[in-house]
Amino acid sequence: MPKLDGKKVAILATDGFEQSELTEPKKRLEQEGATTQVIAPKTGQIRGWNHTDWGDSVDVDVPLDSAQIGDYDALVLPGGVINPDKLRTVDRAVSFVREFFQSGKPVAAICHGPWMLVEAGVIRGCRATSYHSIRTDMKNAGADWVDQEVVTDKGLVTSRSPDDLEAFCRKLVEEIAEGKHEQRKVA
Repeated sequence: MPKLDGKKVAILATDGFEQSELTEPKKRLEQEGATTQVIAPKTGQIRGWNHTDWGDSVDVDVPLDSAQIGDYDALVLPGGVINPDKLRTVDRAVSFVREFFQSGKPVAAICHGPWMLVEAGVIRGCRATSYHSIRTDMKNAGADWVDQEVVTDKGLVTSRSPDDLEAFCRKLVEEIAEGKHEQRKVA
């Protein structure tokens, strides 16, 4: 029996998500039995960024305004420079991340995705990693930033880049299988 049967995972993204950082975790979660839903501030499709140019589009399953935290067991925040930079200007996206984090359910962010944790004001006191160019942002927001392929801290999973996807996906599956962690406080 797959490890994640019956689990439902939200993937919050918008145009400019790093393609592999959305598609690889989505594929791995579904292989493990989870249902995934792409949530975005718009309906229709969002377009990925594939290394140095626009990539493929993915369907939006749930518009952000209709998404309910109680419907999901975990949240994934793909990176790419454009994606989190756009999302952090959307109040509903920021509050969704904050409320999800506070729920104690697993949250996973890769590459530039942790920018959303900074914007949501939830990273203070957490051990985490990210793409090296936002290291200072993470530290200034109070994170205990480390340079490792994957870091976990009470259900929070972070990784540096697409090169770390294997470890990121493995830890993501593990944390979702463990379930809810102690409710986190926002500092």
